[in-house]
Amino acid sequence: IENQSIFHYKKNLQTVKMASTTMMMRSIARSSLAQTLRAKVAVPASSVGTLRFSSHFTAAHEYAKTDGKIATCGITDFAQAALGDIVFVDLPEVGDEFEKGDSFGSVESVKAASDVYAPVTGTVVEVNEALSDEPGIVNNSPEEEGWFIKIEMDDESELDDLMTPEAYKEHCESEAH
Repeated sequence: IENQSIFHYKKNLQTVKMASTTMMMRSIARSSLAQTLRAKVAVPASSVGTLRFSSHFTAAHEYAKTDGKIATCGITDFAQAALGDIVFVDLPEVGDEFEKGDSFGSVESVKAASDVYAPVTGTVVEVNEALSDEPGIVNNSPEEEGWFIKIEMDDESELDDLMTPEAYKEHCESEAH
């Protein structure tokens, strides 16, 4: 009976330690994705050259891939590589409205929790529900299958303030060094 009691005690202690670690990770203050990436997280130089460029990019490593008035938004390959294994993505609801620069959600990885910002002003018309069950999709395909939201843009001229693929590539190369 003593061996069983010790076993249950150790098992309960291990469960408490795991729960404490999870709570500690959740309680880490959220920082913007840009702040996390400015911390000069080591990213292999080879990942910069293999980026799949979308149409428009922010300095904080969000993208807006446009098709007419619809912008598909998420984080770039550079961002997901810097964050590491993504374990949770918090997304808004369809119908929510955001101004350019507003936080529309967050992404949590094994390294950090970061807010994600709207690259353009508009209304959310679609949310990538698959990320709720499989947030790791963002690591595997950030700009294809791992998109976060689709926004119907209010003002397409806001895209002019974002970086082109070429400018974004230079931006990433300067941050990687």
